[in-house]
Order: sequence, then C-alpha cells, then structure tokens
Amino acid sequence: MEIIISNNRSKPIYEQITSQIKAMIMSGELQAGASIPSMRALAKSIQVSVITVQKAYEDLQREGFIETTIGRGSFVSALNKTLVQEEQQKKIEEHLITAVDIARSSGIGREKLVDLLNLFYGEGTS
Repeated sequence: MEIIISNNRSKPIYEQITSQIKAMIMSGELQAGASIPSMRALAKSIQVSVITVQKAYEDLQREGFIETTIGRGSFVSALNKTLVQEEQQKKIEEHLITAVDIARSSGIGREKLVDLLNLFYGEGTS
C-alpha cells in the first residue's frame, strides 16, 4: 500500500492518509477483508507520527471503511452500497461547488449551468 504525503498541502497529514486509503478501497485496489499495515508500520514507512496514523485509522473506522481488532490488526470492511454512494456523492458535491463558483464568477446563470449539466449527463447515457 503506497501512501504519498505532501507537507505543502493545506490538508492535514491524517486527512491525506484517510483520503488515500478511502480511494484505494473505493477503487477496489483494497478488497474487503484485506489487511492494512499496522499503525506503527505505516507511520514508519511514510515517516510520520504513530498518533497521526492513529487519527486516520480512527476516522476510517468511524466511517465504516476499516475494522480494527486488538491483537489481529486492521482490515478493510465489507462496504455497503449506501456508504459507497455517500462517498461518491461527496465527490460530486465538491465538483459541483467548484462549477457553481466558476459559473458565478464568469456571469453564467443557473439556467445555463443546469442546461450544461443536462447536456453532459445526457452524453453519458448514449
């Protein structure tokens, strides 16, 4: 499992870890039941504090992406369809917010933006 950390980003390191592991799970790179590195092993490999990795793992566990068992380690959870859809919706919302901001600053109205959305959405079904 390769995690790339950037100290130049405004995003905290634990969030970078969390988002990269989520992306690997969502893409299928990490399958349900797969073991993920121990907190110490991951911290050592990416040269960060164990506490930073612990925070990332706690977030992943709280959100249902991983399960941790004392003495056995951490494993990818079996994802339910709702969780996957929620994560995908978050990504869509982020992109739509960006699109709306660009449209507003460019003087493009809501109707035109909706027309563009309908056009692009329709292209994907053909």
